Amino acid sequence: MRVLTGIQPSGILHLGNYFGSIKQMLEYQGKSDLFIFIANYHALTSLKDANALKKNTIDAAISFLSLGIDPNKATFWVQSDVKEVLELYWILSSYTPMGLLERAHSYKDKVAKGIIANHGLFSYPVLMAADILLYDSNIIPVGKDQVQHVEITRDIAVKFNNAHGDIFTLPEFKIDENVATVPGIDGAKMSKSYGNTINIFTTQKELKKQTGKIVTDSTPLEEPKEWENCNIYKLCKLFMENEELLELQERYKSGKEGYGHFKATLKDKIWDYFSQAREKREYYLSHKDEVRDILNEGAKKARTIATKKMQIIREKVGIL
Repeated sequence: MRVLTGIQPSGILHLGNYFGSIKQMLEYQGKSDLFIFIANYHALTSLKDANALKKNTIDAAISFLSLGIDPNKATFWVQSDVKEVLELYWILSSYTPMGLLERAHSYKDKVAKGIIANHGLFSYPVLMAADILLYDSNIIPVGKDQVQHVEITRDIAVKFNNAHGDIFTLPEFKIDENVATVPGIDGAKMSKSYGNTINIFTTQKELKKQTGKIVTDSTPLEEPKEWENCNIYKLCKLFMENEELLELQERYKSGKEGYGHFKATLKDKIWDYFSQAREKREYYLSHKDEVRDILNEGAKKARTIATKKMQIIREKVGIL
């Protein structure tokens, strides 16, 4: 079973990236044929600073490795190092109905949030389909907001297969219902695009500042507080077991603490959770040549598969 996932290098990794995607990757390591890529082509839809994209790409690789991705147990590469994905993207575009893309929720949501509309943003699902179908991927771990893109991938694959035979494997999406959508400091989905993130690799001072901005209601310190819909509590659920959560609920109901106390608890949990990852990150920051070697080896493995697949596809569509 081949599991494939990717993440954009459009900025510093945050809790939404980890619990919505990376944590699932770690759980698949050693249990499946795991493919992980840094989606730098996708990042071009929102990041136009060349130097920033280069820096973010290496930084994302370092962060992945620091958080536990093992290149001996996974194929790990940068998307742009396998050019075949762009060729397949164009071929699939010729099999993708406009109406299919016009119904994509993600495009509409991003434009509504003020992100400038462009063709790359609009055709994002087709490039994602190429990422998935090029490697005959079986399982795609995603957050709820990406489910439709996997469904679009299936629709495109079916249309191509109907024309040329069973060329593409039809992928299935996989969601962890408990953490599929991680709330940001404003309660909306945590996203760099929305500026509502809590970063994984940051200083204690900055982490305190970010958690301190979490939006809460105006309940006075001395009154009991509702935990069910509290943004702080929702984030604490990512780091706490049942017993700890029950204790936190009692603290909410006691009326003896304010939201500032709960934010401090969350900050400490986040800091402790990623302590080992911070140490590994310091190592890789001092050994970037080692990181580049890992990415190059991963690209070779991915390219071998991609080249064979494209030979079949070119023959079917008539590309010499």
